[in-house]
Amino acid sequence: MASRMPSRPRASDTLRSLLRLIPWKLLLLLILFGAIVTPVFSYSFHLGGRLMPAISGFFYALGVPATPVPTPYPAFAQALPQPGPVLYTVQEGDNCDEILTVQMHMADASQIFSDAKPETVRALSSAIGQDCHKLQPGMVIRLSPQYPLMALGGIILKARPVTPPQVLPTPLIPVPTPPDQGIDCSQGCTMQVRIAPGVVVNVDATTNVPVQNGSWIWAFATYPLAHVTGMSNYPYANPQTSLNGATLHACQIQINDTYDDHSSSCDEFQPNTIDDDGGAWLLGVVGPSSLDHWKLPLHLPQGTRVLLWLSLDAHGNLTFHKGNEVYRYDEQQQIYVRV
Repeated sequence: MASRMPSRPRASDTLRSLLRLIPWKLLLLLILFGAIVTPVFSYSFHLGGRLMPAISGFFYALGVPATPVPTPYPAFAQALPQPGPVLYTVQEGDNCDEILTVQMHMADASQIFSDAKPETVRALSSAIGQDCHKLQPGMVIRLSPQYPLMALGGIILKARPVTPPQVLPTPLIPVPTPPDQGIDCSQGCTMQVRIAPGVVVNVDATTNVPVQNGSWIWAFATYPLAHVTGMSNYPYANPQTSLNGATLHACQIQINDTYDDHSSSCDEFQPNTIDDDGGAWLLGVVGPSSLDHWKLPLHLPQGTRVLLWLSLDAHGNLTFHKGNEVYRYDEQQQIYVRV
């Protein structure tokens, strides 16, 4: 008798056998579960792809400081700060060092103008209009402010960091680009600042306040000094020097409405004698873009050019105290007169 080989089960028979073992209710639940879960999972996956960056951006935005509201531009002053002398009549027993120390708070007069360096004494004699070695009672001499500062106020046309910005790595999670928080000048910036129509100065400034092009800057700034051969520390400004295009160094800085308590102090810029003198002379103009901002009790007409003495406080800031000298500029005589 011929042997019979057992036939191999077909795949369809196997599937039918498997389905008979599964209760029909469970099978129905599995079909319903698949019909519901699959589209829900697909929708949730795509929603999560959009939701996670949005949540990340929300918490990122919470950590970003609010951008300060720009201060409306004040009107430019009617004039620019003007260097000029104060007249003094020589008294019995006076000498140049003593006059400068007492009248101009110049504690280092004998070091800056020294007989050991005759060229420095000649420069001083030229500045005051009399020979220091031949002073006589009744002579009138011109006393100029040493290492003067100026009250600076103007529009920042362009700010450029001294050091290039650091390149940050690309984050793994998509993070929305934050709004422009301004230029980082914490390591120093060179700014082009318009201080009057047609007058733009270059200002070196270091501040922790973010800077926007178009912001308004308030500050004290070094006034350009005259160059005298043989004297790298010559202390006086040239009254005929134009400020347009000049380079200034700013201290005690305010950007728009934000005053920077940690900006550069005015005694950091050399040459100066602020620490030894206990203060500094400030040139300014009565007006909203200059001296009015500092709320000084001057009570002078708008547009008046002013020279005043600022005292150095314990924190290294220059402040005006009642009783400090205040002079107004006489345009006809081109001298400063005590107020």
